[in-house]
Amino acid sequence: MHVGGATCVDDEFVECLDEFAKGALVPAPSGGGARAFLLGGAHALHVDGDLQASREWYDGAYQTARREADGCGMARAALGLAGLWVHENRNAAAAAVVRDRLEQALKAVHPQSTLAARLRSRLAGEADYRVGGSTRILAALDDARRDGDPIAVAEAVSLAHNCLLGPAHGSLRHDLAEELIALSAHTARRSDLLMGLLWRTVDLILDGDPHAERSLAELRDLLDAENHLAVRYVVRAIEVMLHIRAGRFAEAEAAAMTCAEAGRAAGDADATGWFGAQMITIRWYQGRLGELVPTLREMVHSPTLSAIDHSHVIGLAVAAAANGDRREAHGALARLGGCRPDRLPSSSSWLVSIYGIVEVAGLVGDVDTAQAAYGLLRPYADLPMVGSLGIACFGSAQHALGVASLTLGETDRAVAHLRTAVCDNLALAHWPATVLSRVRLAEALARRSGPDDVAEAEQTLDNAVREAAGMGMPLPASVGAIRGDLVRAAARVSTVDSGPRTVAGRVPVTFQRQGRNWQVVFGHRSAVVEHCLGMWYLATLTANPGYEMPAIDLAAGTARPLAVVVDRGGSSHQPVLDEVAMREYRQRLAALAEEIDKYELSNDERRAEVARAERDWLIAELTAAAGLGGRVREFTSGEERARISVGKAIRRAIDRVAAVDPAIGDELRATVQTGLRCCYRPR
Repeated sequence: MHVGGATCVDDEFVECLDEFAKGALVPAPSGGGARAFLLGGAHALHVDGDLQASREWYDGAYQTARREADGCGMARAALGLAGLWVHENRNAAAAAVVRDRLEQALKAVHPQSTLAARLRSRLAGEADYRVGGSTRILAALDDARRDGDPIAVAEAVSLAHNCLLGPAHGSLRHDLAEELIALSAHTARRSDLLMGLLWRTVDLILDGDPHAERSLAELRDLLDAENHLAVRYVVRAIEVMLHIRAGRFAEAEAAAMTCAEAGRAAGDADATGWFGAQMITIRWYQGRLGELVPTLREMVHSPTLSAIDHSHVIGLAVAAAANGDRREAHGALARLGGCRPDRLPSSSSWLVSIYGIVEVAGLVGDVDTAQAAYGLLRPYADLPMVGSLGIACFGSAQHALGVASLTLGETDRAVAHLRTAVCDNLALAHWPATVLSRVRLAEALARRSGPDDVAEAEQTLDNAVREAAGMGMPLPASVGAIRGDLVRAAARVSTVDSGPRTVAGRVPVTFQRQGRNWQVVFGHRSAVVEHCLGMWYLATLTANPGYEMPAIDLAAGTARPLAVVVDRGGSSHQPVLDEVAMREYRQRLAALAEEIDKYELSNDERRAEVARAERDWLIAELTAAAGLGGRVREFTSGEERARISVGKAIRRAIDRVAAVDPAIGDELRATVQTGLRCCYRPR
């Protein structure tokens, strides 16, 4: 093959590279022509894994080859400049330069040459990755296989794997990783073996395979024998994730900082983004994600982030929602296309991004987004929610499905998903995720309040508290509210049947949640109405006919179907805490005092701190509930705003029902009472 008077023989270049790797050749940029630069770049990239140094070598090689009208040299330099990974050059200027050089080199070599095939594969991989696709690179891989050159096939395999990191391609990725490992015996490039083993390890982590760490150990052994900076950096990032799974937060944070430095030393563009993702994960499990809002506001605009990685924007949305800033949370999601999770491109961060969207939807009460996310996530229920190349993990996807179900009011489904999430997270040895799944399961059981749910919820919550204490992990703020719900539910279970209450001789209106809609039934009439907040209030009231509920409880979301405090005395006042709850809280305080003494005597500061936090919460609850002289404090006219907002929401919901079925609307207007206390009294 002749281009510009030069002969292109890839085998000769590989032989030279092999000699260079053995120390037989030494790069000599001054006066050595493009070939010397190419050898230096090849050694930096494929032997040392020094991405930054290789870019400098290959840049010099390209410029020299262009001056010498050396098309083959231009091609090899452009390929080397593109690097090991897809989308390695992040800022617009650098990416444009690399793309232009690949295209110019393609024009300078014979279209049927192996170098042309390699250039087409790289251009196809880069184009696919930017849109979350894989069609072009898989076609280029088929072409490379037909030609049979091992280096061309190896490069196309690795590029294709890089473009197939979404959750739908697990089986194909496994095949590609094994193919690359086999090809490494024919390419004379150690980096192909390392990349094949790395891809296999990543695949096992993405699948939640119990043999993932065995594969990681094999990769470590090779790196210990001879280091490769780029691959070692990914291994260190995976090790940070394993620290987080084990609940070793201090070690994880220190390792994340060391890892980021290693990434910068290797010249990896992901060093900043991966460190941010790992800190988001650590702070999430520490209950401190809101602290990162200022940092995340800056990070989401970093030019070093991948073109299809939106996890940092979603992380900002979750952090803002956790801080109670609904506007910023909605604004962050709107950047991704108006809270449409189906618009997220397929990528290695897809599952993590969907989980973040589910959490935001739950925090702001967005049932439509929760429903959409649930449908997208359901096919991947058995996978762990892992980010990028195994650098962060948020536990089983069953957890996110359970959280979405809670937002949708589907308590039976939530319980089923969260029970599975607990088991899956235990299998992953992801102890912080196990704690959060146990807490959410307890919440789902408390909401459902079936005959056996209270006991299971109490045991589940106790396990979560014990496991969190063992890691020094703060419990979510919701634990106190769940305990209060369980105390009240336990009192009710002993005196009333589970199931919706009805009044003898009267035909009630009933509400049944169906995804984003409600089915409203009255006798033989039925209407399907879209969800809104007022529909939830009506469902709560109609599930408890004849019982008056404070508007403030409805507005705060503490009154739920089958989970209300019954006012048996006919008084117009409602205690903040009933007597049973007060008694249970005081008993728990006494037990906590003993636990704190025990932990302090044994110098178990982490468990003592967890117990003190729970004690402080209980004291705050009792103090807020007590008036002068320790009397139970009563609500006052300060709940006027709740009366107005709840009343308006209920009236709007009744209007929606009436628009579908006027008869049911008339029945609700006649039987639903609003005010400081709301009630449904069927006729």
